[in-house]
Amino acid sequence: MKTIGLLGGMSWESTALYYSIINETVKQRLGGLHSAKLCLVSVDFAEIESFQHRDRWDEAAAALVAAAQSVERGGADCLVICTNTMHKVAEAVEAGIGIPLLHIADATGWRLQNDGVGSVALLGTRFTTEEPFYRDRLADGFGLEVLTPDRGGREAMHRVIYEELCLGVADPSSRDTVLGIIDELRAAGAEAVILGCTEITMLIKPEHTAMPLYDTTRIHAEAAVDWALAA
Repeated sequence: MKTIGLLGGMSWESTALYYSIINETVKQRLGGLHSAKLCLVSVDFAEIESFQHRDRWDEAAAALVAAAQSVERGGADCLVICTNTMHKVAEAVEAGIGIPLLHIADATGWRLQNDGVGSVALLGTRFTTEEPFYRDRLADGFGLEVLTPDRGGREAMHRVIYEELCLGVADPSSRDTVLGIIDELRAAGAEAVILGCTEITMLIKPEHTAMPLYDTTRIHAEAAVDWALAA
């Protein structure tokens, strides 16, 4: 088994899900007392969030590169960035380390492609839904048509993520808001929904909607286990 490197803390709630899912998956596949070999560095999300909202992405990238290098020095064989939004600086992180980076959009794109999905709704922060780093990787790499909420929907999702979910709050009224956004995207032709922020799974679950949901946290974590257990 190879050692999975986790770059987390963005937020710690979603990083805890990564840790749990990876270990549960290893136990399911290997049985007995098996658990995952992991190396985790968790950053202070307040510092990263400040860089994000002040458009200081070079500084955010530098912080994540330094943290990723710590993960590598700790003995990791690969790197998993435990967040969707900060894949905006994935190229800089990848260039700063000598181990493979397992990209969250690739893991999600492969799953969608294998399931025969052609048109998909992408939910996430404004950074994820408005900028090309995620949408274009899905479209160019996997032939997906990626639909995003309108401006009001993007603003609502961003608020729910930063003001509620990243603080561990799952408000039923916000769930209704997000489900309304999903209904609008389904009407626009989406066949499935990417929960493109690692915290959204705290709020939206399969029992809440008839639309197929692609939980990027679980998909990414399971892809890391696939990699770690590959011969």
